[in-house]
Amino acid sequence: MTDMFVSLGNWNWLIFGFILMALEVLAPGVFLFWLGLAALLVGLVSFGLVVSWQIQLVMFAIFAAAAVPVWRRLARPKSDAGASPFLNKRTEALLGREFTLEKPIIDGSGTVRIGDTVWRVAGPDTPAGTRVKVVRVDGANLTVAAA
Repeated sequence: MTDMFVSLGNWNWLIFGFILMALEVLAPGVFLFWLGLAALLVGLVSFGLVVSWQIQLVMFAIFAAAAVPVWRRLARPKSDAGASPFLNKRTEALLGREFTLEKPIIDGSGTVRIGDTVWRVAGPDTPAGTRVKVVRVDGANLTVAAA
């Protein structure tokens, strides 16, 4: 077993790195890519410096361990919170907006059309066609006041 490690030269590390990267293509998950990159780095360092096989293995371990935080940083999805902060909170996006009543509010209940959806609204009795402002949301029910 030690003969294999003793014979590890820069070409063996480069071949090992390319094999790991090729396996990444067959089984994508981006993990083998970073191990392959670590092996390539060890091979490149071995071209410039004469180091023992023990140091080569330590360098591979260090490069592979350093690749994990780099991978996590690059793989982290970019936050688009500023672009669409209400993506999964559709009703909260309606707070403060004004709409025209489709059906009058009678006995505290009426409807308003928002886009292609009819929403149930609650509020003081108001005739149809009146502009109202959404002041509170509760699930799919909107509470409105005169705008």
